[in-house]
Parts: sequence; C-alpha cells; structure tokens
Amino acid sequence: MTPSSPTDPPAAADRRPEAEAARQRRDRPVPGTAGADRRPTGRSARAGGVRLTWAQPEDLVGHELRQAAEDGRDPGPALTAWSAAGGHPAPERAGASPDPAPPHLRALAARLLDELALLPSPLSADEPASWAAVVAACGQTPTTAGSPAPPVPTTAHPNPHPGPAGSGPAAASGAGPAPVPGGARHGPASRPQREGFGPGHDHGHDHGLLLRLEAAWVGRAVGCLLGKPVEKLPLEGIRALARAAGNWPLDDWFTARGVPAELLAAYPWNRRSAATSLAENIDGMPEDDDLNYPLLNLRLLQRFGKAFTTADVARLWLDELPAGRTFTAERVAYRNLLLGLEPPATATHHNPFREWIGALIRADVHGWTNPGDPATAAAQAYRDAALTHTGNGVYAALFVAAATATAATGRADVHTCLRAGLAAVPPRSRLAEAIRFGVRAATEEAGFDPVVDRLHARYGHYHWVHAVPNTALIAAALTHADGDFTRSVCRAVSGGWDTDSNGATAGALAGLLAGSPDRIPHRWSAPLKNRLATTVPGFDGIGFDTLAHLTAQEAARS
Repeated sequence: MTPSSPTDPPAAADRRPEAEAARQRRDRPVPGTAGADRRPTGRSARAGGVRLTWAQPEDLVGHELRQAAEDGRDPGPALTAWSAAGGHPAPERAGASPDPAPPHLRALAARLLDELALLPSPLSADEPASWAAVVAACGQTPTTAGSPAPPVPTTAHPNPHPGPAGSGPAAASGAGPAPVPGGARHGPASRPQREGFGPGHDHGHDHGLLLRLEAAWVGRAVGCLLGKPVEKLPLEGIRALARAAGNWPLDDWFTARGVPAELLAAYPWNRRSAATSLAENIDGMPEDDDLNYPLLNLRLLQRFGKAFTTADVARLWLDELPAGRTFTAERVAYRNLLLGLEPPATATHHNPFREWIGALIRADVHGWTNPGDPATAAAQAYRDAALTHTGNGVYAALFVAAATATAATGRADVHTCLRAGLAAVPPRSRLAEAIRFGVRAATEEAGFDPVVDRLHARYGHYHWVHAVPNTALIAAALTHADGDFTRSVCRAVSGGWDTDSNGATAGALAGLLAGSPDRIPHRWSAPLKNRLATTVPGFDGIGFDTLAHLTAQEAARS
C-alpha cells in the first residue's frame, strides 16, 4: 500500500470524514451494554460529585494490601487497622469506589500506604530492581559505570519446557551493546554507533522490514479491537457470548447478532467500547491506550533517539499525553510527576499498580526499532518502564521487547521469539515462572480452553490487570497458535483478563511473523480501513502504512 506520507503524520486538516463520524459514535448507546471502561472520572452517589479514578488513597490502599500479600510482605497489621476503621476493599473492576472517604479515613489510608512501602519483600533477591541487577540475574556481568551496559543474554536461559516439536533454535542472538539505562543522554554526535541490526545488515531501506512493521501495527490494532467489547467480563461471560453467536472457539469479531437479550443483560458488553468494536459497527480503529502508548513511544524516539532517558519519557508525557488518557500505574506516576517527584520514585510512591500490565503495552516499539537486537530492545523497555513500574511489571516489558525484536528479523519462529523474550526476564521471578507455566500448558493440551482453565486456576488470585497472569496468557496463546495470526489473537482474547491488551500484544507479534499485512486475513484488516483514531497530537487519522514508514525510520537510526 502507498503511505499517506512516508515522513510526517497527516495534518489535522487532512483528517478523513469517516474518522470524525466514528468519533461521534463513541458514546452512542448499544444494546446489551453496561458498566464503565477505564474512564478518567466517575460520578459519586452525591449530586455533582466527581471521583477521579486510580488515584484516591482509600482505593489505593486496598490494592497495596493485595500487592503486599503477593510479593511476600505481611499486610496483616495494616489490614486489621484499615478494616477496624471501616475501610473498604479495593474496587474489583472499577477505578474508584462510589463515594469519597471521610477525611480521617483518607488520612489513615495515606499513612498505611507509607507504612506498607517500608516493609521489605522476601522476593527481592529473585526479583531485582536495578538494570545492572536484572542483567546479572539473567547471567551477565555489568560493565563499569559510564560504559554501555551489557546486553540481556544473547543465549536464551535454558527453558525446561520448550515449544512444540519443530520449533526453531533455542535463542535469537543479540547484536550491539545497550545504552546505560538512566545514564546521561548522548547527543547526535556522541551517540554510540553500531553496524546495522546484525552483522552486515542495514535495515534503513529494507522493504521486508517495512512490510513486517505494517503487519505489526495492523496486528496490534486487530487484537486490541477484538478484545475491547469483552474487557472486564469474566471468563464464563466471554465464552457464553461467543457461543451464543456461533463463534466458539473464537474465530471472528464479537457480535450482538443472535445473542439472547437475557445473556446480554447478564454479561453486558463494555459500555465505552461496544459502539465501535462489534462486528456490526467497526469503522476504523478507535482510540485505545494500547495504541496510544506505541504512538507516544514512536514520538519518544523521534524526539530523543534510542538513547533516551526515563526523564525524557516523563517530559514527553507532560508535553503530549493528556492526564485523562492515563490509567492505573501511569496515572499514579503522572500524579507523582505533578507532585514534583522524579523517577524512580514516580513508580513507587503510593503506586499499588506498579506490577500491572501498563509497561508491557508500551514495549512493542522498542522491539520494532531494534530488529535482531533483543538486548537493546530490552534496555530501552527498561528505561521506559522505570517511570511507572517495578519488578514483574518491568520484566513483562522486557519480555515483550526482546521477543518482538527477535520476531522483527523475519527469520525466527514464534517459539524462538518467546525463548528470546524469556531470556530477558530474571529466571527466578514470578513472571518467569508464569511464562514457563503458560508455555508448558500450551504444549500439553490439544485444545486451548483447558490451557486457559489451568492458567486461571493457578493465577486467578491476581488482579485481572496484573502483569503475571496476562503475560502467562500471552505466552500460552502464542505458543498454542504456533505462529498463526487468527489463532494467536483469538486465543489471547478468549483467555479473559485484560482482553484488549493481550490481544494487542499477541496480534503485534503474530503480525511480524506473518511478514506482511496482506497475510493477515481480510476479515480482520478490512474493517480498520487503514485508519487509527487517537488524541496523541499529530497522529489522529493516521494510516498503519504511514506508521510503518515512521517506525522504519527510527529502526534505521543508530
């Protein structure tokens, strides 16, 4: 396809009327919808009241109590104090409780958040925080300060549960050193250079890479859009809705056609998404944070280059990202920036969402722009993730970035990519264990429903947006699909939890493996109309072909 522009996003005056019409339909009521998406604000029961989601101390403390139990800290005394004072549990799916807490309870919540932050985790040795410690845990020795950091292992950590027979070599090799995360940013004249993305290769004018990148952008959009109407629904609801439409195992877009009204009432579509994400109403790719963050990271590389720092990520967000378009860990970090905190405190201060999936959904661009170099991709993902996440939240981003960089070469199968991703994760962490379990379950079961049931039985105690269960599901879906695009996105979405994010990540990697947008089935790509809606400045209405060109330009930059 011919890009609308190989160098610049379309100007606002060039926006297509179809995109504006799609935006106007976003809030149109759809039969069988209820609930709220991850919205910036919510009304309280009090007339005219406004509840900012993902930010109230009385809501954060319940999530932090859960996080403490997961990472081995003892939440008992804090939980007792909170319950005795009349505190409520964290909202299970919403971003805020209906009404604000009284001043004394809010003050107690803030104090308990501070006290819980002081408790040491017994898992810290297995789940390191600094980049040097992460690299060392993966089997490398950091170089001296001021020198480029070593790559994440170029030979994959041994996986006792390999992919299906016929999978490729045990690991993809990395090329070139990674910049020191958080170090001084190099200017254009002093930025370290490397010879292409592998020995003797210059991808600056690689038509194959361009096609793979377009397929990755399309695949990311397809997977995200497939998951949007069922986000927040329980697993049994997803299965029931698809079965009622004759679409199980999942193989096509969700639809309300033919679904009984009583079933739609029992399992309502996501209210904010259903108007633009069911088979009967898709008209281009609507806005979603799973696409906004890749756009922001493309802008990050355009503005600061591959040697960007975590502070650069913060500057970009303050310049380009509306606060109302952030959620969970990203919103807390944004708030912390406005309070005057700097990284890494932005990721830790009153942030119980720091191991959730937000950093993972930002990682694709780091892999896309470092084909064949999972080491540098992981280093970039670390510097990005450190603004908002810690521990397994960061490791999930490293996993996706390294796997994506391997897939971007066009020479690796899905199992090789997943092993390269796992090599970037501390091997004794909870995330590494979950990935290995997901891959093993996928290789042991003929159907995918039993795989999902095993994952939910093992990781169902985590919040539905936590990185551990969702990354395990992504790895299982990609393994079981064996590189097939449709099976990859459908398995990722049909497993529940954070359906749009999981579909997006699986779709992006499967798109790379497909090698070209023409190899993505027409029923998936056609409704997108090569058009993406977004509030990220300068990108609204842009085509995936144009995004591929812009991404390839950043891949070619040293």
